[in-house]
Amino acid sequence: MISVITGDIINSRKAADPGEWLGRLKTTFKTEGPTPKVWEVTRGDSFQIEIAQPENVLLKALHIKATVKRIPGLDVRMAIGIGTKSYDAPKISEANGDAFVRSGRLFDQLKKNTLAISSPWEDVDRVINMCLELALLTVDRWTPNSAEIVALTIENPSKTQLELAHILQISQGRISERQQRAGYDELMKLEAYFKESIQQKNNG
Repeated sequence: MISVITGDIINSRKAADPGEWLGRLKTTFKTEGPTPKVWEVTRGDSFQIEIAQPENVLLKALHIKATVKRIPGLDVRMAIGIGTKSYDAPKISEANGDAFVRSGRLFDQLKKNTLAISSPWEDVDRVINMCLELALLTVDRWTPNSAEIVALTIENPSKTQLELAHILQISQGRISERQQRAGYDELMKLEAYFKESIQQKNNG
């Protein structure tokens, strides 16, 4: 089992400097492996990335979301597919399998929701997609400050609020406020539940 995220940047043409969001996005992708084997940016504002461990894909999607929304006016739409990989290729755009089909089909169906999942397990999809719809009420309204603190916290999981405060040159209280406003703790509870659900299905 692998997972695949298919996505595109919302309002990409409105960005004053496409290099700003593209550079940050590529840095986020590089932690998963090389391009074009593991990830690829196509048509300027579309992308696909493979996450080898499916239980980690939601955290990656939230990280991508936070990375993009650090730039005012931008957002990202993503479809997560979990499944098998039947054909490995030098470029991710040429690879195939259930995970790729699910991700692509779901992406074509995305309308008002900016993040959803399709897996072989209907019960998991039903619960997680309902949770994501609720989570997106907060996530889609992240300010650049909220997105920045989420991205920074995900990138530095072992750092305390005080250490994060040093990085951003603000008080620890402000860090706490921004995490609360972004719904960070609640999102991490959802992420932990997702991880546990996928691991149970995978091992079962």
